[in-house]
Amino acid sequence: MEAFENIVGSINGLVWGPPMLILILGVGLFLSLGLKLMPVLKIGTGLRLMWTGRSSKDAESDGEIPPFQALMTALAATVGTGNIAGVATAIFLGGPGALFWMWLTALVGMATKYSEAVLAVRFREVDERGVHVGGPMYYIRNGLGKKWAWLGVLFAIFAAIAGFGIGNTVQANSVADVMEATFGLPHWISGVILMVLVGLVLIGGIRRIGRVASALVPLMALSYLVAGLIVLGINFSEIPAAFALIFEHAFSPIAAEGGFAGAAVWAAIRFGVARGVFSNEAGLGSAPIAHAAAQTKNPINQGMVAMLGTFIDTIIICTITGLVIITSGTWISGESGAELTSMAFAQALPGVGDYVVALALAIFAFTTLLGWSFYGERSVEFLFGVKAIVPYRVAWVLAIPLGATVNLGLVWLVADTLNAMMALPNLIALLLLSPVVFKLTKEHFERKTAAGF
Repeated sequence: MEAFENIVGSINGLVWGPPMLILILGVGLFLSLGLKLMPVLKIGTGLRLMWTGRSSKDAESDGEIPPFQALMTALAATVGTGNIAGVATAIFLGGPGALFWMWLTALVGMATKYSEAVLAVRFREVDERGVHVGGPMYYIRNGLGKKWAWLGVLFAIFAAIAGFGIGNTVQANSVADVMEATFGLPHWISGVILMVLVGLVLIGGIRRIGRVASALVPLMALSYLVAGLIVLGINFSEIPAAFALIFEHAFSPIAAEGGFAGAAVWAAIRFGVARGVFSNEAGLGSAPIAHAAAQTKNPINQGMVAMLGTFIDTIIICTITGLVIITSGTWISGESGAELTSMAFAQALPGVGDYVVALALAIFAFTTLLGWSFYGERSVEFLFGVKAIVPYRVAWVLAIPLGATVNLGLVWLVADTLNAMMALPNLIALLLLSPVVFKLTKEHFERKTAAGF
């Protein structure tokens, strides 16, 4: 096991080295500039489209679920342990400055997520069951042509396997850890409970996942935000100092203090970007798989709904977690992961805070298990056809209790590595297909202007 961990660690260092971080941020920046910062400037429009997209009013719309449910399914997969354990790990390894790099990743990531969803709707297909399927593997094959089909196959392979890391074992493991620490529940019991609940939802396919996600995601996100804002209200006097730490140490090293080992600027950048991508998944190519199922004929509208996922996940939820940790002072305690976040909430809300984190993490992870199972299904369907869906679901459900008992360090390492390997084919495709995104976007807004909107 130690030898395997060393091998994965070596691969991780390679795939998350400077070239990958430059590629992720560079593609996001290129798309942002090509879109003339439209994703950031049109957040209000995106919110309106999200609200009106709670149900499909167009009877002729393609797709299986309303645009709002598509966003909630994507958010179900992205709002997970990355928002609680991932932010804490980034601060533990990279210092407060890591939060700044998470923000930057998210701002350029909005353009990435927008572009992914536009291409997903534009190049989606209907499978033999009459269901709409899409995502990077489809926009690579249908947008770039047969000579690039191998790149789509690579993405599907990495996504099908990566799901068991980022979307399954990491989630189950984090839930089991925090449930044992908070409620004394053995790891295997948490794993079995999650397995049963996830299995019950997966039987209903994407429509049931969409309904469950649209009910749970807004509730859990709002509840966590309210709890976080209460803590920040209690720690209000520390907020200016927290922002000073974030901006100062985004560009300068931070010395060891208390249980904090110190961190170079490179650590802040590396772990801020890596955990930012892990949390909001912009550039990974996962979210467009959900948006391809939206009931819409307009790729641009779905793109503007999709980009909100990155904004909500990182700019709002991860920021709350990061500020709670930094303002509480617990970031120098030596704790990491979900335990650090739990300690920060418990300090401000004794007897309540750790329960808030435990329940939020459990629900976040549960919905992530649902969203990522759908991504994995679509990937194996692309590779092997619809006959592979049921075996994949069975394997997915059985992996949950196993993941609940695996060493967390190795799980994070494997998940991080597979993230990068997923991102590469998708980022290449986004660059090559960017003229399509720019053209569709320009035409859409020209029509809007001509119509007087």
